[in-house]
Amino acid sequence: MTPRARSSLLPLCLALAACPRPGPWGIGRADPRAVRTIAEGEIVGGEGRYGSQAWLGIPYAAPPVGPLRWRAPRPPLRWRGRRETLAFGPQCPQIVNPMLGARGPEGAVAGDEDCLTLNVWTPPYTPATVPAGQDELPVMVFIHGGSNSIGTASNYDGGHLAAARGVMIVTVQYRLGPLGWFRHRSLRADSRDAAEASGNFGTLDLVRALEWIRRNATAFGGDPGNVTVFGESAGGLDTFSLLVSPLSKGLFRRAIVESGGLAHSSIDEAEAYDDEQKGDARNGSGEVLLRLLLADGRAHDRSEGKALVARMGDAATAAYLRAKTPAEILHACGRPFFGMLDIPLVFGDGAVLPAGPWLPRLGEHDGWNRVPVIVGTNRDEVKLFFFFDKRRIWKLFGLLPRFADEPAYEAASAWLSRAWKAAGADAPAEAMRSSGVPVYVYRFDWRGEPTVLGADLGKMIGAAHGMELPFVFGHFDLGPLSSFLFPASTEPARDDLSSAIMGYWTEFARTGAPGRGGANYPDWTAWEPTPQGLKTMLLDVPVPGGLAMSRTSESLAAVVAGLAGDGRLAPITKCRALRTLAAGVQVATSEIATAGKRLDCARFRLPARLLGDLDPP
Repeated sequence: MTPRARSSLLPLCLALAACPRPGPWGIGRADPRAVRTIAEGEIVGGEGRYGSQAWLGIPYAAPPVGPLRWRAPRPPLRWRGRRETLAFGPQCPQIVNPMLGARGPEGAVAGDEDCLTLNVWTPPYTPATVPAGQDELPVMVFIHGGSNSIGTASNYDGGHLAAARGVMIVTVQYRLGPLGWFRHRSLRADSRDAAEASGNFGTLDLVRALEWIRRNATAFGGDPGNVTVFGESAGGLDTFSLLVSPLSKGLFRRAIVESGGLAHSSIDEAEAYDDEQKGDARNGSGEVLLRLLLADGRAHDRSEGKALVARMGDAATAAYLRAKTPAEILHACGRPFFGMLDIPLVFGDGAVLPAGPWLPRLGEHDGWNRVPVIVGTNRDEVKLFFFFDKRRIWKLFGLLPRFADEPAYEAASAWLSRAWKAAGADAPAEAMRSSGVPVYVYRFDWRGEPTVLGADLGKMIGAAHGMELPFVFGHFDLGPLSSFLFPASTEPARDDLSSAIMGYWTEFARTGAPGRGGANYPDWTAWEPTPQGLKTMLLDVPVPGGLAMSRTSESLAAVVAGLAGDGRLAPITKCRALRTLAAGVQVATSEIATAGKRLDCARFRLPARLLGDLDPP
């Protein structure tokens, strides 16, 4: 991608908080008022933004390096003396992606395996005034997104949310991509237990972080018995995974899922060679090992490589894999899409995470960790991805984005975004509600971006995937182009909406119900099952819609029917969208199959890739 093409991505990058400035990339100096004693030793932080206190880069596990790569996380080492926690820890290894703040040449590998750290923000206290007992603060633990293969916790500043709303905010780093989720026979051979054999190392990192918080929250004035997990995109999927994992039972009391989903990989997908996979799965551990051997010249073709694998034995294979560099492993995982890898992730192994579909489990009384949940999506989710699709957006002078077909753009994005709500919010909400817990659903509708040099960003981007994050954190300092996306004319309404969302999120963390957001906002009531019942809180500025409860809900069957019959879309576009739906919800429903046959989708021989409706640029 040329520098000119990259520059055209900046407005979208900023709009989605994909390359935000989280505030200072460190704390200027240690503050004696921020001395705390945790289980591992004494630490000192300093003044964060928005009047908060911050402690950055605290290790919550031992470095997963050398013989500890692809192991369950071990407890962190203790230290003597006072440890300064003034800078974010390194990001976990990933393909460089300028959208999420990774530094280095595009396509290179950035980060360090010694990355299992977390960051804490609270209101300002002295050691003598840290809240205790009934005054302890609700704890909110954020899991960043990035397809579970890119991203970093340092992209998010928790200072405003902590200081303005009286909560303890924690952001967590966890192993990504094939270093976080990698299941191979050779690694299972000497695993300590079924959890370590699962291959779900990123999930185990999150469990370990929650265990650390339970042990250390009181040192910061947080209540270890009142923890809310919240995550966006892949972090939303990870939040769902914690809801269904038996290992996280009792470690959190509430959960918020932002633009997440329930799609996960089977153990067969996790381990197979590409030419042995059924369907569209690819880049499993068997294939990655084979590519590494071929790249090293230890085999000359696939047949010879497979024979070598059969002869190596488990111990030799595990040693070989652990000796490879992160860059070698990541580059063996196929072609990235803006740094994101198309690999099996989050395995239904039967020990850490349930095998089979998770949606039915959410309707059971003993199949998951039954806690109150907020779940929601954004009205224009897929416009993040559509904006980069060269068939949909072309660049005037190679720089200025223009619609190729505006009606088709709006139609396809609307159907797929509605499907995301159906599969990622409404269906899980109905299941969880039937199990007897309160569930609160939202749709984020803000479309306040301006028109810039003829590009209507409100239509092109709108309430795209990730756009709610600046509103949740109350942090709009996204760099020099912030004014393009949040012009001064929108600031009062924008800040009011952000204040309401911050209020709803933290009131939920405090009490288990968003209510009126701790103020006088509209009452956000739980999902009602009847057809005429109130279901969704619409989160928007007063014009056009404002904050309001609605009967709005989506079903996958209705979305498929509407998509298949939409005259604005060409048959191949409909088929790509159906393929996306089937892959995204992991269900080949009868409606999707019937629509695909009616449209004769088999003739197009469509590849599935992250979103089946996109080709990488």
